[in-house]
Amino acid sequence: MKKREVDHVLRAAGRITGERQFIIIGSQSLHGKYPDLPDDLVRSFEVDLMALKKADRTEWLEVIGAYSSFHESFGYYADPVDQKTATLPKGWKGRLVNLPPGDTDGVRGLCLDPHDLAIAKYVARPEKDMIFTGELARRGIVSQERLLSLLDQTPVGEETRDRIRTYIAKDFSAGGTLSESSEQSASREQRRQTAKSSAFKEMKAIRAKSRENWLKLRRQQTAKSHEPGADSTGSRELDDAAKDAGKGADEDLPQ
Repeated sequence: MKKREVDHVLRAAGRITGERQFIIIGSQSLHGKYPDLPDDLVRSFEVDLMALKKADRTEWLEVIGAYSSFHESFGYYADPVDQKTATLPKGWKGRLVNLPPGDTDGVRGLCLDPHDLAIAKYVARPEKDMIFTGELARRGIVSQERLLSLLDQTPVGEETRDRIRTYIAKDFSAGGTLSESSEQSASREQRRQTAKSSAFKEMKAIRAKSRENWLKLRRQQTAKSHEPGADSTGSRELDDAAKDAGKGADEDLPQ
């Protein structure tokens, strides 16, 4: 979803409930810190919303929920949720991020911090969220150290905590592999360019040496040609050889 579409859902939610502030839980909360994220990261069509002050009004959002006329008209919808929907680290409310200003008719969106969002995804861990958390790590949106710190403040059992640590390590290991592969590729290209430059310099040196030898022979031939009874054939042959000196040298350079 685009940021403007999230704005539209908020605007409609405010008109339906009379509420002016909603907490955005789910992938669309990334718009709080990153309003220009590509669609492949915030590809879901729902905005998980919870009324901040009058939570009981959240259920009113079913009017613009899944399979509603709103959904059918625009292709996206509101998904009313509560605090039990996601398992979050302690203190998550103090880390909420304001959705940047937009066409919301004055309705405010309070978004999860990306690290809190990631922890919630790790706890739930359906297949689509496995891809999502991996992308958060790969793109540098979350840090491994911060995730591990927040995990210690998340109300889950030790078995689940250990499982999540494994998931986090895997996500960042995959990101490191991608980075390492990129560095290796750059290193290979640098070596290729160095080899090419070295070969070019070597070829220039050979050609310069050939030119130097030719000039030396040319001077010797010229001196001989001025001697009484000298034949000019050798001089012409030397000139023809000069035209071919270094011919095809560039073709031997590495491409």
